[in-house]
Amino acid sequence: MIEFVLETLQLLPFLFATYLVLEAVEAHAGGALEKFLERARSVGPFAGSLAGAIPQCGVSAAAASFYAGGVITVGTLLAVFLATADELIPVLISSRVPAALLFKIVGIKVVTALAIGFAVDGVLAFVRHMRRKVSVHELCEHSHCGCTGSKGILVPALIHTAEIFLFIVVISGAIELCMHYFGEDSLEALRLNQPIFGELAAGALGLIPNCAVSVAGAKLYLAGAMSPGALMASSFTGSGLGLLVLFRTNRNLKENLLVLLAVYFVGVVLGCLTGPLL
Repeated sequence: MIEFVLETLQLLPFLFATYLVLEAVEAHAGGALEKFLERARSVGPFAGSLAGAIPQCGVSAAAASFYAGGVITVGTLLAVFLATADELIPVLISSRVPAALLFKIVGIKVVTALAIGFAVDGVLAFVRHMRRKVSVHELCEHSHCGCTGSKGILVPALIHTAEIFLFIVVISGAIELCMHYFGEDSLEALRLNQPIFGELAAGALGLIPNCAVSVAGAKLYLAGAMSPGALMASSFTGSGLGLLVLFRTNRNLKENLLVLLAVYFVGVVLGCLTGPLL
């Protein structure tokens, strides 16, 4: 339980930096910062896939807030989510697996996440269905944080950070308790080493916004209870706390569900395709 608290506290710098940027964009709407971010959208999936590869679930949480604030595209969001490895890589490193395996996993995730991100943005641009611009003011109305009348960007950023942090603590704490009582034994019963079924089940497990799931998955793989395809599927869908923050900050429920389904479907398919490469 202490590890859960420490991991959650590590999110605070990411959340605070994210909301500082969003408040700065809102405060200087139409200025140089907003124009720079607008130009950066075209290479967003590239930056997103690299950022997602950082073994820290705060990156995906920050990406979800940026998306809710209209700063990044859905392709960039998917690139971050698919590239995120959560606690998988640190666990594998601590288990002293061959470096070649680590490079394969990270390389496959980054390349495929980049490709999916650019493909999604390309298709949406072709059909001219680009995401509407959302303001921080709308996020405030959605979260009922009461910071609309605050001056400057520091106080609103602190309020948003605290509001999202408390939400994460409550939900993740409940999931942590479930994992504590049911543990890895219940995951072993899912037959995660079976073809197709293993990828489908592992992909669903990866959607659970808790680092303990990634840790359990890595241990099951090392013990031979999870196939390489299932490991990759859970890794692709394991976007850390990103989906949890997305559902809290983005008011478009249909959009959120489409992102969740896309992450799951793409993650399972990629797990089946890339598992044999490990």
